[in-house]
Amino acid sequence: MAGTYVGFGFGAIQGGVFLPHARASGRFDRLVVAEIDSSVVEGVRAGGGSYCCNVAHADRVEFVTVDGVEVLDPTNADDREVLVSALSEAGEIGTAIPSFLSYDAEPAPVARLLAEGLTRKSKRPELPPAVVYAAENDVRAAARLEALVWDHAPAGFGDKVVFSETVIPKMCTVVTDPDRIEREELVPTFKGASRALLVEAYDQILIEEHVPAGFVRGLDRFHPKRSLDCFAQTKLFGHNGLHAWLGYVAESQGLTLMSEVGERHDLIRRAAQAFSDEIQPGLLEAFASTRDPLFTCDGMEDYLRNALQRMTNPFLNDPIARITRDPLRKLGWEDRLIGGMRLALQAGVEPKILSEGARLALERAVSQSGGNARTTLLACWGKEASDKEAKPLLSLLID
Repeated sequence: MAGTYVGFGFGAIQGGVFLPHARASGRFDRLVVAEIDSSVVEGVRAGGGSYCCNVAHADRVEFVTVDGVEVLDPTNADDREVLVSALSEAGEIGTAIPSFLSYDAEPAPVARLLAEGLTRKSKRPELPPAVVYAAENDVRAAARLEALVWDHAPAGFGDKVVFSETVIPKMCTVVTDPDRIEREELVPTFKGASRALLVEAYDQILIEEHVPAGFVRGLDRFHPKRSLDCFAQTKLFGHNGLHAWLGYVAESQGLTLMSEVGERHDLIRRAAQAFSDEIQPGLLEAFASTRDPLFTCDGMEDYLRNALQRMTNPFLNDPIARITRDPLRKLGWEDRLIGGMRLALQAGVEPKILSEGARLALERAVSQSGGNARTTLLACWGKEASDKEAKPLLSLLID
C-alpha cells in the first residue's frame, strides 16, 4: 500500500510522533505537513524535505532523521491549493497544533481546510477513506474538531471519514534555547535552525478502533482501543495533572529542571501520595468497570512508577518553566488540575494534596491577570461549573 499522510503543525508531536511513525511504516509515499511558520517551511525545504528529531531514552539521546517531507504554508494561495488536494487524497491525517482553541482560528483555520479537502474526497469515489487523528491535549479534541469541520461542510462526507480521539502520553518539547541546544548536544531541526525537537522514547500511542469501511491503517504502530475516554482521562489527570502538580510545587522550592526533582525523594514521595490517595481513587471509581488491567491497584501502581521515572528523565531534561506556563489553562474546569480534583471528590476523597499544586497555579494566574483568586477561577470555569460542584473546590483553593 502506498498512500498520503497529511499533518497540521510542525511541532514536537507532529515531528516526533506522527511523521517518524508514518515514514517508518513504509506505507506512505507522500508525507505532507501544513505549517504557517515561514522559517520552518523554508528550512525544511532547503534541506530537501529532511529534518532531525532528538529522542530521549533512559540512558542516551538518539538522533533520528526523517526525509521526504513536503511542507506547505496554507497562508500562501498556491500552497493552500496543494494542501487541500493532498487532504482529499490522504488516508490518514493528524492534527497536532498547540490547542483545540486554534481549530477555527485565522490565518489558516484547520477546520475550514479539512472541510474543503474532505468534501472533495466525498465527491470522488476513487479516493480512499480517511481517519483524522486529533492530537491536541484534550479528552474531546476529535469531537470538537469534527463539530467545527461540519460547520463548514454541513452536507458531511458520507461514510468515508472518521475523526479519532488520540492519547499520546509522550513528553515532547521544542527546545529554542541555543545554550541548551549546545550544552546537551541536540541536533537542530534543520541546518541553521534555532530550535530542536526533543521527544521521549516512550511509544504507547492509543487511538480509537473505529474506522471507515475499506480503510487500511498505515500508522500500524499505534494501539487501537474500542473506547479512549478512560485512557484520555487517565493521561490528562493521572499523568499531565501529576506532572503539573510536581512542576508547581518544585518551582515554589526553587528547582528549575524536572531532572532535579528526581533527586528530591521527598517530592517524589509526596507526588506518589497525591496519585495513590487522590488521583487513583477517582480513576478507579470512574473506570474500574471497563475491566482493563490499567484500572486495578496493580495497574495504577505500575502506571505511577512509570510516569515518575519518565517525568524526571535526565536526558529529557525538562525545564519546569515549560510545565508551569499558562496556569489559567491548566486550571480549566475540565483540565488537568481541577479535573483531577473533581474526579477525587466524585469518589468521596477530599483532594488536599492536589489542592497544594492547584493553589500555586492559581497564585501564578492571579499575579498575571491582576484580579483576585475567586473571580479568576470563576471566570476560567465559566458556565461549565455548577455552584454545587464549585463550592468544595473554592473552599480548598481559596477559603
